[in-house]
Amino acid sequence: MTKPSLPELLHAAVEAVGGTERPGQVTMAESVAEAIDGGSHLLVQAGTGTGKSLGYLVPALAHGEPVVVATATLALQRQLVERDLPRAVEALHPLLRRRPQFAMLKGRSNYLCLHRLHEGVPQEEDQGLFDQFEAAAPTSKLGQDLLRLRDWSDETETGDRDDLTPGVSDRAWSQVSVSSRECLGASKCTYGAECFAESARERAKLAEVIVTNHALLAIDAIEGAPVLPQHEVLIVDEAHELVSRVTGVATGELTPGQVNRAVRRSAKLVNEKIADQLQTAAETFERLMELALPGRLEEIPEDLGYALLALRDAARNTISAIGATRDKSVQDEDAVRKQALAAVENVHDVAERITNGSEWDVVWYERQDHRGGAANRFSGASLRVAPMSVSGLLREKLFTDRSVVLASATLKLGGDFNGVGASLGLAPEGIAGTEGDAEELPVWKGIDVGSPFDYGKQGILYVAKHLARPSRDGTRGDMLDELTELIQASGGRTLGLFSSMRAAQSAAEELRSRIPEFPILLQGEETLGELIKNFAADPKTCLFGTLSLWQGVDVPGAGCQLVVMDKIPFPRPDDPLMSARQKAVEDNGGNGFMAVAATHAALLMAQGAGRLIRASGDRGVVAVLDPRLATARYGSYLKASLPEFWYTTDRNQVRRSLAAIDAAAKQSEG
Repeated sequence: MTKPSLPELLHAAVEAVGGTERPGQVTMAESVAEAIDGGSHLLVQAGTGTGKSLGYLVPALAHGEPVVVATATLALQRQLVERDLPRAVEALHPLLRRRPQFAMLKGRSNYLCLHRLHEGVPQEEDQGLFDQFEAAAPTSKLGQDLLRLRDWSDETETGDRDDLTPGVSDRAWSQVSVSSRECLGASKCTYGAECFAESARERAKLAEVIVTNHALLAIDAIEGAPVLPQHEVLIVDEAHELVSRVTGVATGELTPGQVNRAVRRSAKLVNEKIADQLQTAAETFERLMELALPGRLEEIPEDLGYALLALRDAARNTISAIGATRDKSVQDEDAVRKQALAAVENVHDVAERITNGSEWDVVWYERQDHRGGAANRFSGASLRVAPMSVSGLLREKLFTDRSVVLASATLKLGGDFNGVGASLGLAPEGIAGTEGDAEELPVWKGIDVGSPFDYGKQGILYVAKHLARPSRDGTRGDMLDELTELIQASGGRTLGLFSSMRAAQSAAEELRSRIPEFPILLQGEETLGELIKNFAADPKTCLFGTLSLWQGVDVPGAGCQLVVMDKIPFPRPDDPLMSARQKAVEDNGGNGFMAVAATHAALLMAQGAGRLIRASGDRGVVAVLDPRLATARYGSYLKASLPEFWYTTDRNQVRRSLAAIDAAAKQSEG
């Protein structure tokens, strides 16, 4: 019986989802299949419109062995599980003569916990609130959410928070979910046989394609306790996000609130002497945090060192005591114990990590300014520790004993894959088995399958070379003048991508008074989904915001014809982790600015520019209101990371082009 060819399978799958087969998609699918069959590693850049998802799903489904697909965003996970995979499986079933199974798997806290739902949150000493359903007034938002969650628990097959529509607040969800550390375990839990999280894990064990997220992939790699099924093939989509997500999982944090919570939760489970020891250590730590100034701690101050040692030792003693005692007078004792242990173990682990003082870790104080007056202005104090780099971790944990495919619309920065490759622990392409550490570096290949869009004809890259260089704190009147004129020329239709929330707010406030005929939506004033929906619905509307808009907006057609970047999005000079990484590169003889700051900016700019052309009929302008892109030496590197738009610095030309695009859009709108 003849085995179907990959082109046959791809053609059937593309037809099933109502798509159009693209040459780049075929090249991608063939390269992914080759990497899977050869057990090798592949980085593939597939531009918007390529059909990237099917480019890796079809080879994965044809493989016949477990394949893990990890994505960064909820939107893509849902697209894969609700649209692409079901249709592809139906289309491929007759050709493969089998029906591949697929499943989605997330971290435990994403699933409703039946024990929490029915037994309530374990009561803390100072919180006599639960049964939480009785305590929360049915007329309050929390009460309504909790009652809806109780009803939903009888209907849902998955218990997955993302299947609940409309959603509930984080506060409500926290009442009915647990972290992996807080979970009693299926064998000890009254509801273990019905557990939604356990059911999801069982489904994943039987599946050929397991869709998960970057965070769970990182936990699986870092913590050593496998949470994903055994697999020899890993496909990472939205791979430009992977380093950031892994860094987030590998970051530890201590706040006075966390430490005090650990004190409260453990107090009733240990004797008075041990409880007092942890309480005293917590008070000392809290006093220091009140005085702490934000910034990196290249050396741990003596008083902080003593406070952390006291916390570590007190937490260790508390953990031992919790494990040794049993008190049947405590209601729901096992759940109380697990919740207390989870809180105290986190305090112990972070305190120990910082006191051990690894040269590969960066430690810093961070404060959130809550603007609540002098008394509580700095109430959001935290002590953080993160790895200087995750490249070694990824090289060791991700690229060993499996084939890895990394896909994204933006992996080539400055014209090659080496910048992203280095952040992942990979040697420059084609270099392996040479001197030093390179012998241990995985061999990989990078391919760019292009995009079906003709960027040179569909889009313009305009750099406002005549503007003054942006300063960190100065107001930019000339930039606001330029932005006003560009929006007027384009008839609205503008996505404003700003390097900070303060800049976005300032620009929105100013332009709302200057050009009231063009409504300006601002990130934070409504949910992101609602903002994007309203932006797409009215062509005169503009949308301003920061980080999530650089990567999360998909508005094809005339609703978005001008994408503006206020300045090159370099990391803040006082960002402790980025500046530490930059210094580490320089200390090793490299160019820290290019390796860290310019790479960070190039990735964001490539993502931001990708918001413009989302369909074959789209036309528009990407306007960068920062002259450094045209004048600085690193400008060519940043431009090489962007789609190949037609390039100009002529302000009059770009206004004429925008006016013509606007006129054509109005004509087609009728």
